[in-house]
Amino acid sequence: MRREKHKKLFEELEFRVRTTVKKLEPTKVKMTVTVDQKELDPYLDQTRQRIASQVNVPGFRKGHVPAAVLDARFGFAAIVSEAVNDAVPELYAKAAQKRELHPMDQPKLDVEAVPMKADDDTKLKFTAEVEVRPEFTLPSLEGMEVEIPAAEVKDEDVAERLEGLRKRFGTLVGVDRAAQKGDFVNIDLTATIDGEQVDSQSGVSYQIGSGNMLEGMDDALETLTAGEKTSFEAPLASGEHAGEKASIEVTVNSVKEEQLPELNDDFAQEASEFDTLDELKESVKKAAEQDAKGRQLQEARDAFIAKLEEGLDIPVPAGVAKQLSDDHINQLPKDASEENKKAAADEAEKELRDQMVLDQLSEDLKIEVSQNDVTDFLATIAQQYGIDPGQFIQSIVRQGQLGSAVTEVGRSKGMVAGMRQVTFKTSDGTVVDFSEYLPADEPETSDEEASAQAAAAAASIADSMTAASK
Repeated sequence: MRREKHKKLFEELEFRVRTTVKKLEPTKVKMTVTVDQKELDPYLDQTRQRIASQVNVPGFRKGHVPAAVLDARFGFAAIVSEAVNDAVPELYAKAAQKRELHPMDQPKLDVEAVPMKADDDTKLKFTAEVEVRPEFTLPSLEGMEVEIPAAEVKDEDVAERLEGLRKRFGTLVGVDRAAQKGDFVNIDLTATIDGEQVDSQSGVSYQIGSGNMLEGMDDALETLTAGEKTSFEAPLASGEHAGEKASIEVTVNSVKEEQLPELNDDFAQEASEFDTLDELKESVKKAAEQDAKGRQLQEARDAFIAKLEEGLDIPVPAGVAKQLSDDHINQLPKDASEENKKAAADEAEKELRDQMVLDQLSEDLKIEVSQNDVTDFLATIAQQYGIDPGQFIQSIVRQGQLGSAVTEVGRSKGMVAGMRQVTFKTSDGTVVDFSEYLPADEPETSDEEASAQAAAAAASIADSMTAASK
């Protein structure tokens, strides 16, 4: 509430703080802000009003204590100190906006001078070191052509989908023969290290050839029949002894093969609403074409950003890049290789550079973000996490993450607006029309990739809310 009052006051006053900006790095600046008393007075007044409403001073009604009395009773130095705590962050934000800086992180603020008496000529002075978006110029969108792969659907794509549908209606039938690749076996396992049993499991179902259990398991099981056992050595995949080599004894309880229904009209009627196999194939083909179009749209987004960045040398803020890189690396398994860690760090840097490009694009296109845009976006994320949208949005506001949501919606709208202005072509020159996927006035708040990007802040809150509810 206090900040809203401050904001209103500043809208009514000409902002006359003096600022100097020193570039420390291509992506880091130090801004020095000197504040006239007239700009500090609204914060002093608000602080005095707040104190007056909370204390009892003999001879005065609560909330109606004169400023001079408050200054004498509590000390001007104490009052100005509290006022400065409110003033500096807001004055910094106002000064950064006035100097057209684009902060990428929270600033390091340092108050250098404060008036300690009501008649003191000392001006409030503070510095702010902050990483900012570097200056760069994006190419014109007019006449821009972007090459993308064709959205091809091959016969084997349709066949693969039909095979998956057959498997859904397949049955497992017991067989009296040796197990072979593709069979499903029910097994008992015992693991020993130096003669001591360290693990055992019974009645485990496993498909030979899947390779998702122990190294050497598939070779050991092939040729065994129900009731037979064998042993082999392998490193354990999990548990207290994960990674240690153990002797594995495996017993086959049963062997079953998967029997799939024939592809005919009867199958089409059982597996779908269609009467014939040809109708089912046509439906599967259309679904494959729709998925291919979706992949092509994602490829178009990536190609569009790459085209914008073509030939540009865009440095990334080192501190922000490291923080994002650490976040990506922390999501890897603990035993991730250095190569995987480097790949995660490179991906983080690319993500940051892409975000800066989209921010610049949104500014170039003068994208505006409405309250409805942000509300719809956050409601979509809340729905994905199964959280009440109203509670989720309140949490976003309370935790100060609303700005992140506004920024992400702006990026999404800028991306859509930019893609609508360029021409996408396949390698043979065929123009691809994405207009039905690129709404003219709404951000793509339902897009999975966009919501994942936006929600670094929002999804974190959603995760914590989900965990709390559990």
